[in-house]
Amino acid sequence: MNKFWNTDDQLFTAARKELFTAVIGDAMDKMNLLHQFLPPKIHPLKADMFLIGRAMPVLEADTFEELSIGSNNKLMAKPFGLMLEALDDLKKNEVYICSGASPNYALVGELMMTRAKHLGAAGAVANGYSRDTFGLLDLDFPVFSYGNYAQDQAPRGKVIDFRVPIEMDGVRINPGDIVVGDIDGVCIVPKVHEEEVFLRAFEKARGEKTVLKAIQNGMSAVDAWNKYQIM
Repeated sequence: MNKFWNTDDQLFTAARKELFTAVIGDAMDKMNLLHQFLPPKIHPLKADMFLIGRAMPVLEADTFEELSIGSNNKLMAKPFGLMLEALDDLKKNEVYICSGASPNYALVGELMMTRAKHLGAAGAVANGYSRDTFGLLDLDFPVFSYGNYAQDQAPRGKVIDFRVPIEMDGVRINPGDIVVGDIDGVCIVPKVHEEEVFLRAFEKARGEKTVLKAIQNGMSAVDAWNKYQIM
């Protein structure tokens, strides 16, 4: 298969129509990219949410009071640290993806995601909880998190940097990597490998439709595998 897209918009539109995380993960497995899925406790707020976009990584750190006046670090006296600046820096098709904090408070909420959606961002992934759930659902904006928990980050955590590499359970996320999420999980496609990953994924997704029809028509699993090498 030859590359058939020239822009992110073209790629992401085609992916929304044809792809899902399982087939993208399978493509990366074949390339020996074996640890690209984020922890399974990260899931969509609504089962039909599909997320694809470029990572805008956000680094959070725990704090133990909202304002620490006189600290050696000026961010300690700034509510939320750099969170507001990180939000305002989001670009079209980017994913606000945040890690580094203890799972004791919400990392994203309705007002934050309203700003993100207004800027054309693709969605958010939190290595922790989200809150304002009814408002987030009304936004119809893809948000992936551990689940719903109202406790606020204000006195408990601050964004200390953004557009820097982060990790979630050993999965490295660099600025510009492609983030894909659906009901089966969230995976990270490294930017350096993205063309091959997506070519393989589209090819497999289209092949799976052929195999599905064959099995629906009575072909055995063994015969289907021997003929198509897809399962």
